[in-house]
Amino acid sequence: MSQNDNAGPAPWDHSLEDALAGLTSPGPVDLTLRILRHVGISHERYDAYVLLDTDAGGLYAAYSPTAVTGSALESMVVSPEMFEEIHWQRTGRTAIRSTMPFPGLRPALRTGRAKSLPVDLTGLDAHERAVLEAVRTVPKGQLRPVSWIAREADVVDVPGIDGFVAGTLARNPLTLLIPCHRVTYEDGTPCDGAYTPATGRALRSAEGIDMLRLAELFRRGGVLLGSDTTYIYCHPTCAHARRITPPHQRPFRTAAEARSAGYRACRSCRPVSV
Repeated sequence: MSQNDNAGPAPWDHSLEDALAGLTSPGPVDLTLRILRHVGISHERYDAYVLLDTDAGGLYAAYSPTAVTGSALESMVVSPEMFEEIHWQRTGRTAIRSTMPFPGLRPALRTGRAKSLPVDLTGLDAHERAVLEAVRTVPKGQLRPVSWIAREADVVDVPGIDGFVAGTLARNPLTLLIPCHRVTYEDGTPCDGAYTPATGRALRSAEGIDMLRLAELFRRGGVLLGSDTTYIYCHPTCAHARRITPPHQRPFRTAAEARSAGYRACRSCRPVSV
């Protein structure tokens, strides 16, 4: 267990750890957590955490009694001790290994649908929280551009908005649970600040997002995709857009171009109107 040397005392006596170190055989993974709960140490001073399997490898996920408080990919934090240190520095609470995940966490990771999972974004300002909450609404298997995130978060007036959104995603404290791999720049390039490019590719591939098809569409100027039978235009990964057969696809560079051609915006994916 690790903590910042200047961060104050941990919520237990280190003599306990010394005594446990003398055991002739390893105790259960969550032994420390069991002891803290048994002696009645306040849960306000620590979070539990687990290591779970995902499409991108192991994921450390910490939680309080009411919400998930942090997560990070095992490939990026290297060790449990590093995750504990990062969590302490960000939240001021010690992370203690457990074997029981937060309720609903496993299904959220399995299905890629975590927008209803309670999360704690304490420590972020109002604009940053709004951006991450907007990202949580992007459906599994779909992508949204930075401009869409900015509109949904109501931060379009923030100076340097593209950089602000990208920077907020790069500092995402809830890796995978807030799906930054579903955000792109306006030219369709993935905004993978929260992961390595390989991780982003793996996550999008697991969700059935065909980036090669999208790259070809963008090369032809198709930022948006319309149907010449319904006269509705969508983001190319919208569930409705995926049902448009090739003979009826109409690519558009902008929403204004689509409107000029007599098309109206999809009510599901709600493209930005400029």
